[in-house]
Amino acid sequence: MKSLILIATLFVFVTNVFAKVPNILFILADDQAWSGTSVRMMPGEAASASREFRTPNLEKLAAQGMVFSQAYAAHCKCECSRAAIQMGRTTTTLNAADKNARNWSAPVTDSLVNTLKKADRSYQAAHFGKWQWFHTPESMGYDASDGITMNEDGDTTDPEDPKQSFGITRRAKAFMDAQVKSGHPFYLQLSYYAVHQTPQALASTIKKYEGMNLGKGGKGDRAVMAAMTEDFDTCVGEVLKKLDELGIADETLVIYTSDNGGRTGILNGGKGDLGEGGIREPLIVRGPGIKGGTRSDTPVIGYDLMATVLDFVTPGFALPQGVEGGSWKPLLLSGGKAPVKRPIDRFVWHQTVEVEHPQSAIRKGDYKLLYFWDTKEGFLFDLVNDLSETRDLAKQKREIATQLQRELKAHIRAGLGDQAHGTLERGEMSQERGKGKGKGPTKKG
Repeated sequence: MKSLILIATLFVFVTNVFAKVPNILFILADDQAWSGTSVRMMPGEAASASREFRTPNLEKLAAQGMVFSQAYAAHCKCECSRAAIQMGRTTTTLNAADKNARNWSAPVTDSLVNTLKKADRSYQAAHFGKWQWFHTPESMGYDASDGITMNEDGDTTDPEDPKQSFGITRRAKAFMDAQVKSGHPFYLQLSYYAVHQTPQALASTIKKYEGMNLGKGGKGDRAVMAAMTEDFDTCVGEVLKKLDELGIADETLVIYTSDNGGRTGILNGGKGDLGEGGIREPLIVRGPGIKGGTRSDTPVIGYDLMATVLDFVTPGFALPQGVEGGSWKPLLLSGGKAPVKRPIDRFVWHQTVEVEHPQSAIRKGDYKLLYFWDTKEGFLFDLVNDLSETRDLAKQKREIATQLQRELKAHIRAGLGDQAHGTLERGEMSQERGKGKGKGPTKKG
């Protein structure tokens, strides 16, 4: 009898412990611009949402959580941004500032999921979708995955699974179902290929947009882009519905964002350059203790994810040495009032390939400095008062521009090393210039 009581007591104890530990659902869009959803990212700014694309499930998620107006990707292109998310560092500190980087400065044993499992061994983790590195998902701690896909755009010949969105969704639901049955909390990352060009969508969805005055855009028909975005939103809705069906919605932290930005009607630049269009992205977070319908103007960045997840799971757990991100938890639970504390008080980006001007950028407070290594020009913008980056304040506020440029170069040098920094200073990146899709940001005003 005593043994039965002991077993029952232990069962209750374990159940209570698991109930206190949140599941983590991280949904990562591919190339979705700041204005790529029907959710207005910035109150009062109509151009921060799309008038063409319909994302009702994201609208519902936003109503249940917090929307960020100043959320950033760690890089303006896919692979580098995704590496920074997994490792909690800027791409320069990680030495992963381009997609061909192989000599990362941090071991994969320090990845987000490996660190999570060190903090709490009960977690199971899965990654479904886009994965383009030489490191395997398993080496970074994932128990289930699609492996190294090396599929840049996710195109498929299956008319029932355009952009592989529905297949990823089915695998996600099956994984969550299995973890609930086995009693394990989980970390689940869904790296969708949507809404990467060239667009693919269900024929039935495309038909809904036929005849609409959407015109042409990018590499594909704008109507198909709209249809692909709706299909993607439908998949997001299915995953969220599965949380409800499993009865774990209230104990799951849901984070929705993109790996980089894209062209918008208001932001400067787009994917591939360091104008705000290339790095500012949608972000919505819902979860335990987060009040619905709230908003935050606090700048946050993709490599904050590790610190945020660990803070929700095991507050106070020591992060790997070199992690630069900070936890959003205080901000999320305070309705957007508490600050985000990081080891470094600046954001840094670096992009030297596939742009006319090899460039780096730094944001500190309200100011952002964009620096062109070939022309030695630094452009200073006040992002709060000049969202479109049209007014260069470098001469007017010379002291701020000089200090930011000094900090930017020091950060780049510390991360990439003296040799790479010297190459940048001498302007020896010309062999990579002119191969990209755009010229990058230019001086305005």
